[in-house]
Amino acid sequence: MTAITPLEFIHKKGIFGDHHKKNESDLLRVKEVKNLTIIQLVQYKKSKINLKEIKIESLEVPEKNSIVNSNKETRILWSAPRTWLIYSSNENIIEALKKSCKETDFAITDISHSRAAIQIQGFHAKELLKKGSPINFNDFEVNRCVGTVFHGITVVIDSISNDPDTFNLLVLRSFGESFYHHITDAALEFGYVGI
Repeated sequence: MTAITPLEFIHKKGIFGDHHKKNESDLLRVKEVKNLTIIQLVQYKKSKINLKEIKIESLEVPEKNSIVNSNKETRILWSAPRTWLIYSSNENIIEALKKSCKETDFAITDISHSRAAIQIQGFHAKELLKKGSPINFNDFEVNRCVGTVFHGITVVIDSISNDPDTFNLLVLRSFGESFYHHITDAALEFGYVGI
């Protein structure tokens, strides 16, 4: 059986909004990020393990607020003290986590089916995010993340690149459709390509 993605029936492909006389490369790009394994990793209070000893797919676990460590497949986002959000296109990420993080020290929870992931990319991506979130995106750097709201919907925003600006946005699956409509509505002003 094939899993149905959160935005399977509403994500539209094509060019929308104010795109007249603009190059397609200058438009925002909006897409659903599929086939991700999303894990919440929590270190128990009683755990005495030094986080510097932990490596997940050769990545250190970030210990500072809003930091992201990543490679081509996996991103580890600092979520809260002793709590991380890990998402990966690697199908074996859970096994890698179990090898690196002992069950006596960490809780590993697969939350993949409870999240929708949208990627926005383009030179107006920060302007789009400013329309619905109180975060100062002018100072938001690559490999930073933040938990915030966008039009009242709780979202995790992960900055992937700045050439052009690229963000992965993770929301609860039950809010996925509403969030998608807010994002695409905000993108109409700039013109966007649904891919």
